[in-house]
Amino acid sequence: MKRRQFLRNTSLFTAGTFFLEGTAFKQLYGFPQVQALAKASKNDRILVILQLHGGNDGLNQTIPINQYAEYYNLRPNIAISDTGSRKYIKLDNTLPDDQQLGVHPDMLPLKQMYDLGKVNIIQNAGYENMNGSHFKGRDIWFGGVGYNDKITSGWIGRFLEMEFEGDGGVNPKFPENFPNADMLDPLGLEFSGGDVSLGFHTEDTIPTAISIPDPASFFDLVTTLPGYDEEILKAIDDRGFPPANLNGSLYANELNWILGIEDGTDDYAKRLQEVYKKGGPTAIDYPSRYPLSAPSGALNNPIANNFKIIAQLIGGGCKTKVYLVRMGGFDTHVNQVERYDNSLGGHAALTYHIFATLKAFQEDLKARGVEGQVVTVTMSEFGRRAKSNASYGSDHGTVAPMYVFGNKINPGVIGKNTNLTKAQASGNLSDAVGDFTDYRTIFNTILQDWFEVEPSKIPIILPNYNASLTVPLFNESLTPLDNFLNERYRLEDVYPNPVIREANFSFYINTASHVKIVLRDLRGNKVATLMNEFRNEGQHTFVADLINLRAGTYVYSLETNQIKTSKKLIKL
Repeated sequence: MKRRQFLRNTSLFTAGTFFLEGTAFKQLYGFPQVQALAKASKNDRILVILQLHGGNDGLNQTIPINQYAEYYNLRPNIAISDTGSRKYIKLDNTLPDDQQLGVHPDMLPLKQMYDLGKVNIIQNAGYENMNGSHFKGRDIWFGGVGYNDKITSGWIGRFLEMEFEGDGGVNPKFPENFPNADMLDPLGLEFSGGDVSLGFHTEDTIPTAISIPDPASFFDLVTTLPGYDEEILKAIDDRGFPPANLNGSLYANELNWILGIEDGTDDYAKRLQEVYKKGGPTAIDYPSRYPLSAPSGALNNPIANNFKIIAQLIGGGCKTKVYLVRMGGFDTHVNQVERYDNSLGGHAALTYHIFATLKAFQEDLKARGVEGQVVTVTMSEFGRRAKSNASYGSDHGTVAPMYVFGNKINPGVIGKNTNLTKAQASGNLSDAVGDFTDYRTIFNTILQDWFEVEPSKIPIILPNYNASLTVPLFNESLTPLDNFLNERYRLEDVYPNPVIREANFSFYINTASHVKIVLRDLRGNKVATLMNEFRNEGQHTFVADLINLRAGTYVYSLETNQIKTSKKLIKL
């Protein structure tokens, strides 16, 4: 391919695209003030955003158990049942009544991660007077602004620009000397899906995209361009340069931008191939298909390969700070569910894809030893109305839950269940002040507590927002996780202890599980298995006859899928 043809495939207002394993990414490196990321960054932490295009129906994913009758009356033709084999899964028996949630039956992977202390569900996320337009709604979320504020750039772009250049910087010219030894990788990567998201735009940059007709051969294509690896000099390069008298003009800036992206693409393509190969393949099974009934278009998992590649890049040492994955299909006006079973259908399949993929992703990160570097968050431009329509679907709504994943977060649920009695005549959930968690509070918390951004910078990254407004999403100590697990999975003291003959054993489990209680001597040798069976959630007590056990000191252990814990027993 000739350079001229290469440039003809370039379109404005998106970012450079590259491909790995046939999957397209965008290189979000269009930030002219960020040439020293590695030196300026306070940490090696990473944020992965999963954007649910179309408006996700959070009400069928997190069902308010304390208002189930109201929930069912508002949407009888799409509501998830509270009985039968496909009833909702109770998330957490220890939560107060106003936070008790039933999650969709296809959210079992989320439940499993929640039980390990790696999930936080933030209820009723949104903003005042939510906009029901897909496009405007996305712009508001990516812009980091309120419903009536001007949007000229994105909060992620402003964060990267400020945090990694610093206040009062020299505003170096892009793309000269970029990438460089301090930062070999793009600041952000977005899976291809059209123009680059507004969230990555800065006030004074014009990102560009390179359109590649054959994704699988992108790297080979770049390396065959005339002039690849040559010294770029005006005397030998045939690309052309803007006339000197146009220097500094918008035309000259845009042309130089495009030419710089071409050169940067060479470097990024090689670098990303290197770290991808270094990361190596995974042994974790990413689910590729919904195992139950759904429309054919929803059966295949559209994001599994995306997250598999991200894990491999991170495992290979990629320093990219923010990843964005887009997932479509959530505009469920018609046939959101199967008419013979409300728990099945297109939205159920999408729900399964989200949480089965993120469970595999979390396991992959753990296996690669990088789990502590990554936090993943979901977002959607709005939720759906509480009141269903006559087409077995749901229309554009307001607030919805956000899900946060990682082993460095405070697990649990933030916020009360939405008050369904406040559903407006239109069937919308309330987006009045006091009835929602502002989405900017969540991003503000991520910026300050995860990326360690100074509070003084927050009003610029999130215009007109109060930097002191945060939620308890992170804690550097292990204590919150220990407390979370101990409250939900615990082995009680045996009684009596010391024991002569009969001993009363008691334990609590928050999830129905296969339970083993094993007795061992102090050398670790198994003496007896006291229980080995499936038990439902809740408190359990049983009596064991230990008359034939030799006198001495022993250890008895509770083992479930979620926890393994032990205590001491003395036999007289």
